[in-house]
Amino acid sequence: MSTTTTGTTRTGDTTGRTGDTTGDTTGTGDTTGDTTGTGPGLSAGAVLDLLDRSRGGLLLACHSGTAAERYTQAHLAALRAGAALLAARSAPSRRTRPRSVWEVLPTVAPELTEWAVFFATSGRRRLALERGSDLVTARDADDLVRSAEHFLELVRAGLHLPCGLPLPGELAPVARG
Repeated sequence: MSTTTTGTTRTGDTTGRTGDTTGDTTGTGDTTGDTTGTGPGLSAGAVLDLLDRSRGGLLLACHSGTAAERYTQAHLAALRAGAALLAARSAPSRRTRPRSVWEVLPTVAPELTEWAVFFATSGRRRLALERGSDLVTARDADDLVRSAEHFLELVRAGLHLPCGLPLPGELAPVARG
């Protein structure tokens, strides 16, 4: 796992790319660090990069070979979209403890509170999948892909950006088990 940061943004990504960190303090694997202090510190380019990476994660999810991989990729895509919104809208704060994207999102975008609750729950399940202590069906994974895509479009609309291209109409079949 990578723990590099750019500014003070923490997106919860475990892919090891610059600007992403992990460090779960909420049990969901989705930490934001001092996310509430990233708004003025992140450029529009960084926000757009998070949105592009969110869409890329959804495309990866569509082509994942297993339901667990699909579920994980879809959740991480939603996490990046949420982090982009927080980065664009947040005001500076002196908070020092890492906070979940899903914990902070309702304070920054109250209209997305239900989504924050939904993705906090899926984050706990994602961690259980990664530990091997839970199973996910192809249907659950596909549903999460669709939910994450919808969430990404809500975030884009909330940032006054045009809608992205829809994901491929059909998801790749996943392996049984």
